[in-house]
Amino acid sequence: MIPVYQPYLKGREKEYVNQCLDSTWISSKGEFIERFERNFADFIGAKYATSVCNGTVAIHLALEALGIGPGDEVIVPTLTYIASVNAIIQAGATPVFVDSLEDTWQIDPEDVRRKITQKTKAVMVVHLYGLPCDMDAITQICNTYDLLLIEDCAEAFGSFFKGKHVGTFGDVSTFSFFGNKTITTGEGGMVVAREQAVIEKAFHLKNQGVSQTREYWHDVLAYNYRMTNICAAIGLAQLEQAETILSRKRRIADNYKNGLVGLPLKTHDEQPDTVHSFWMCSLLVDDASLRQPLRDHLKRLEIETRPLFYPAHTLPHCATNQHFPIAESLSARGINLPSWPGMDENKVGEVIKAIRSFWGK
Repeated sequence: MIPVYQPYLKGREKEYVNQCLDSTWISSKGEFIERFERNFADFIGAKYATSVCNGTVAIHLALEALGIGPGDEVIVPTLTYIASVNAIIQAGATPVFVDSLEDTWQIDPEDVRRKITQKTKAVMVVHLYGLPCDMDAITQICNTYDLLLIEDCAEAFGSFFKGKHVGTFGDVSTFSFFGNKTITTGEGGMVVAREQAVIEKAFHLKNQGVSQTREYWHDVLAYNYRMTNICAAIGLAQLEQAETILSRKRRIADNYKNGLVGLPLKTHDEQPDTVHSFWMCSLLVDDASLRQPLRDHLKRLEIETRPLFYPAHTLPHCATNQHFPIAESLSARGINLPSWPGMDENKVGEVIKAIRSFWGK
């Protein structure tokens, strides 16, 4: 089986983890946590970052740190992984769904404008599959309407818009380091903030609300969202290989783009003024009725694929009677292809050959 994804663990991961074991600092204290946070912030060009135990709690913590809760509306694309929406609901706020753009699959700024009400507190953008949203348009909207801007960058480590790494435009942003992400800690995440006061609140909330001046004194309802030193050690080793990982993924994406020319499909490509990190190499078939037959064909040839996410507004716990034609169409036609950093050109060639054979090419 050619898998959709597997992590690239070719650096000092074992060495750093063994250092944790030898030192006995294996829980949520230890030198690797600070080193990983500092180096991650430096890599993306952010001022403040604090690590957490996974990418979903990163979003929840970001919302809490911004004071978003009951009575607030947060605008979010319906075409996203459900964690984006779940965290809004868990914070007590209301998700307000918007449609996507056909050419980029990202949030539609004009639909954002249409959905703003007196209750709107924030806009959450999701840099889906590693391609940046139009941050010029989104930041202009947020500035005009005095809205908070949250960036869900779970899939967008290594993605840039006009020379700036995503996650540095918003009031707060979040990253995921799950095992299938571009860099991984196994499970883990990061919260990045523009203002020191916000990151300090996030740190306070992730750490059981413990007082900085009084032992075992907890002054607020809070959480245990901390990352372990072992996870941070893996993350630091991954950061050291980041450029190699991103370069390998770009080469895979280029091979797919070139190898699938002439078929009734479109690859998810880089746009002007962006750097696509190609977390997943993805395509859209022209005819939605052929999406599942193509996936079945590839499965028979032992090639694993994934469908694009279901739009959140179609899922049981947040279903609405609204219609988002572009998001629904993208979801019905999209496929994620194998795109792990260690994948060699021969395996990419096998996938291309298998896709072409579906159409008799």
